Amino acid sequence: MLRDLDYSIVQQCMHCGMCLPTCPTYAETLMESSSPRGRIAMMRAIADDRLDVSQAFAEEMYFCLGCLACQTACPAGVDYAELIETARAEVERRGVLDTPKRNMIRSLLLRRLFTSRRNLHRLGRLLRLYQRSGLERLVRVLGLLRLAPRSLRELEPLSPRISPRFTHELFASDYARKNPEKSTYRVALLSGCIADICFAHVNSDTIEVLQANGCEVLLPATQQCCGSLHGHNGEVELARQLARENLDAFAAETGGLDHLDAILVNAGGCGSHVKHYDRLLAGDAVYAECAHSWSRKAKDIHEWLAEIGVRPARPAVAPHDEPLRVTYHESCHLKHGQKISDAPRAILAAIPGVEMIELMEADWCCGSAGVYNITQPEMSMRLLDRKVGHIIDTGAVVIASGNPGCTVQIEHGLRQRGYTARVEHPVSLLAAAYRAESPKE
Repeated sequence: MLRDLDYSIVQQCMHCGMCLPTCPTYAETLMESSSPRGRIAMMRAIADDRLDVSQAFAEEMYFCLGCLACQTACPAGVDYAELIETARAEVERRGVLDTPKRNMIRSLLLRRLFTSRRNLHRLGRLLRLYQRSGLERLVRVLGLLRLAPRSLRELEPLSPRISPRFTHELFASDYARKNPEKSTYRVALLSGCIADICFAHVNSDTIEVLQANGCEVLLPATQQCCGSLHGHNGEVELARQLARENLDAFAAETGGLDHLDAILVNAGGCGSHVKHYDRLLAGDAVYAECAHSWSRKAKDIHEWLAEIGVRPARPAVAPHDEPLRVTYHESCHLKHGQKISDAPRAILAAIPGVEMIELMEADWCCGSAGVYNITQPEMSMRLLDRKVGHIIDTGAVVIASGNPGCTVQIEHGLRQRGYTARVEHPVSLLAAAYRAESPKE
């Protein structure tokens, strides 16, 4: 907790203010308390026993997006990610935000749904039935959503579409037998939670691209949610539990982590979290060594493809008459959490017929930030409006983004503005280019 945290981390902040122009909440409010510097000052006051953990402090910690842009800008190298997660864990331990409603929601989502792949798949199947049976359309046409609480009415347009098949189903039927006979690399894929049931096509595209680049791909069946949602929302012990379950699953189903060249993640937020399993489990006598090995091998998909030298796609059999106008939105946790910015652009450059148009404030948060668009809808939508305005200015027909939360958020913003464009993962664009390419001469 904050009073037990290595004090040098809190003390490292020089209060120089270099973080202020990079912080979305400070830019919108101009309140010092809503800046990284202001939040760290409050954390330090608690560590010094000069301030109590109050409701005001708790609300400010959750008003933070956790985008980590401040961490990129900081000349002193302050580990803001550890600070904000520790502060939120302190908030939950003290219970200053507890209400029956909040406790029930957190219990259902964090402790029951996102700790069980089986429960997540069950919910996914129910939602898929609702969306595809015509019931969803009937509810909207009849205006039944007006009877729901306002918070639910506002959330409904943000609900992603459930995939026709989940990742393990696609892998078993389409890809497990397509691994190259003589592979250069042996990798395992973290399929995620929301990504698994709503963006299974991105996972299948990832597998396809990896196989086309000489990788044998493994998909551990007993893997769970990576735990980032829990770690970012003050549930550190649940995050540790999920990390242990994933370490066990990947070790058991791949022949051991030492037999893997990489553990790959295609979601920016998940990747930023799993790369720190070593820190999360540093004090665990049983799992610390395995977690250290995991963190050395955990890589973002763009990072890995750039590292091994991605194969450029050959020109399409029937190329488009005009170039495909693409702009790239940077996931906060990919850019600021993992320091990966050039690799996704290298992937896009490997696709024939793409005209890249740089997006103004490409690394400015879109307002999704995990569950921020649920917990802080007003600020989230202000940030989304800013992001979509810049996207429209590019005239792009495709927005590339490496994080599912960003995809859902930006798609919602584009619909609100009536702007026709699609949001795609860079790896999905590369997979489509591979499928369309002309035969080898």
